[in-house]
Amino acid sequence: MAKSNPGYLGVSEPISLSGPTEKDVIQTAEVEKFLADAGLYESQEEAVSREEVLGKLDQTVKAWIKKATRLSGYGEQFVQEANAKIFTFGSYRLGVHGPGADIDTLCVGPRHATRNDYFFRCLHDILAEMPEVSELHPVPDAHVPVLGFKLCRVSIDLLYANLAHVVIPEDLDLSQDSILHNVDEQAVRSLNGCRVTDQILRLVPNIPSFRTTLRFMRYWGKRRGVYSNVIGFLGGINWAILVARICQLYPNASPSMLISRFFRVYSQWKWPNPVILCHIEEGPLGLPVWDPRRNFRERGHQMPIITPAYPCMNSSYNVSSSTKYVLIQEFARGLEICQAIDENRATWDDLFEPYPFFELYRNYLEIGITARNEDDLRNWKGWVESRLRQLVLKFERYTHEMLLAHPHPRDFSDGSRPLHSFYFMGLWRKQTAQPHEAEQFDIRGIVNEFKISVLAYVHRREGMDIEVSHVKRKDIPLFVFPGGVRPPRSSRTAVRNSRALSRNDVTADGQVGNPLGTESWSDPQSAQDRSGAYQGTPLLASSLSSGETRNTLNGHLNLHTESVEHEHPGHILGSTSAPGDNAVLDVVTQPNSMPSTSSNGGPTNGLDLCFHSSHKESEGIPGNNLASFSPPAVDELDELVSYQDKPNNKHAPAHGSPLEGCSERILGQIGSLNSHGNNHLKRKAEEELEQLELPGPSVRTTPASTSTVQRKPLRLRLSTLPQPKQAE
Repeated sequence: MAKSNPGYLGVSEPISLSGPTEKDVIQTAEVEKFLADAGLYESQEEAVSREEVLGKLDQTVKAWIKKATRLSGYGEQFVQEANAKIFTFGSYRLGVHGPGADIDTLCVGPRHATRNDYFFRCLHDILAEMPEVSELHPVPDAHVPVLGFKLCRVSIDLLYANLAHVVIPEDLDLSQDSILHNVDEQAVRSLNGCRVTDQILRLVPNIPSFRTTLRFMRYWGKRRGVYSNVIGFLGGINWAILVARICQLYPNASPSMLISRFFRVYSQWKWPNPVILCHIEEGPLGLPVWDPRRNFRERGHQMPIITPAYPCMNSSYNVSSSTKYVLIQEFARGLEICQAIDENRATWDDLFEPYPFFELYRNYLEIGITARNEDDLRNWKGWVESRLRQLVLKFERYTHEMLLAHPHPRDFSDGSRPLHSFYFMGLWRKQTAQPHEAEQFDIRGIVNEFKISVLAYVHRREGMDIEVSHVKRKDIPLFVFPGGVRPPRSSRTAVRNSRALSRNDVTADGQVGNPLGTESWSDPQSAQDRSGAYQGTPLLASSLSSGETRNTLNGHLNLHTESVEHEHPGHILGSTSAPGDNAVLDVVTQPNSMPSTSSNGGPTNGLDLCFHSSHKESEGIPGNNLASFSPPAVDELDELVSYQDKPNNKHAPAHGSPLEGCSERILGQIGSLNSHGNNHLKRKAEEELEQLELPGPSVRTTPASTSTVQRKPLRLRLSTLPQPKQAE
């Protein structure tokens, strides 16, 4: 139901009914000006052009359905009554699309116009003959089948659902649950795009404020590299639900207030408690809904964000432990900057500083793909991109989440190598509970298993290939940097200093630990250690009383936050969270669950990842100061989503592995390959993949920065620096 109480929208009472102050009104005007200056609003001419394109598309599908009805053998009178209707959803329907954005559309047709026979064949042929249509690209075997094309230079993603209706009425209402009666799963997923979008708009108290806030958050997510559902971050519908929930909790707030509350609430959210806009109901049709009590796989969802339309599903099931950590870090950073903006110590531009992905980690994986022509490369990229999340999950599963990967959300192209695309992942390890222990992770088997699953692509053609290699930060190719120029070290230091966040050391019971000291550098050179790398900046912890902490989330003490450590260049980003019993491994062994690297257990591709921990302090090289973050004092969060912490919450997920059954699926794909393919893959792995080594800091001269580096196999270990003593 849209309203759980006649007085408010959502599943709980609002946190605050306060309206904007004069300062909030001024800040909202600044936000709107910032969005306009960033070019996020389309012109009136473009808006009119989009409406004309939608009108032309509607005429096209109405002509198509009459032709399809005639081909089905119906009489002429029935042909004239046949109808199909176009609906919009996504950013266009929500009113937050920008210039050049595509339009998500749904075509609804009668039961006799089937998807494969008439939509992907008959309609496809009609569109192919239209001179206004270009880049026609059908994807019939996708999770949600889609027909992509450009109509009058406007990008269209067209879904299809044939209902049980004999004739589609012009006043069809998709919000009724009965619309899902006697339709297949693909049609349910296609219909839910429109149903969820419309339901979100019904569940927010102030649509203009919602749209401004959502437009802001979408742009922020893209700038900070956390906007991508397929990679494992959050997509458009996820951001819309998160913003809608904040609008419910602060129904009278202005956009500037909602932005600050967004970061305040979600930097403290006790994941994996779900974000929901309305109560989850079973519904009359018996369709499966999100319920971790019944579905074991759903217990492993990291950041459940539940769609508000029946059947309610988790829209963020792609989020992994690695990407969840990055998201929480970014929410905490956003909160700090919003507080600084409120104190006139920062501007909105600071919030949108691009994420320095290629400066944060020492070690990266480079996934390069190639094809023989543009069409093959586009299809190959889509497939590989959809599998990158599986590689992240394999790292987490086979190393018991001791090795984490941060995938970059976009691909890169090298102008000197046409028909090539590259993806990158930053690698780091968690801080172990026993730093004196040493462990070795051999990830060659993981990479081989990933490559085999990718090469099992059903529509793979000759020339479609993939390579995976290890790249040090100093060897990152120049084409990934703006203008092809690597940032100087002094600039990177300034960027890191401006990104420093305030954090508290909070224990499991919510008590605040001793604040950590800070240090600053006046000379960039003083920040370098003996290896030529930069030290991490210790973080200043703001004071917070235990009483304030206790009131942060409904008076519950157990804040669901992790102790984490930033990896600045020259240091390893890790976590003080205690690993599982089997997480700390012997230096010469690998986890029992690790996929074998070859049939005889020997090395296959040289991707050998070694870790070493020691209490011994490196000569003159101080370790990173660890600071676990907790939310600052919040005056309005006492009543935040009361369902969050209830032990008897019927939809509260239990922890579990999101990867159950992964190996079985991979084995099934591997089995589909012939022995020649496996042998060929192993040979290529031997030739292409060097040993993946993650060295610790060492005394050495500054290396030359080049984009093309002759790599040699090395056997080095990654040393985690000892934890510093707490400031007295």
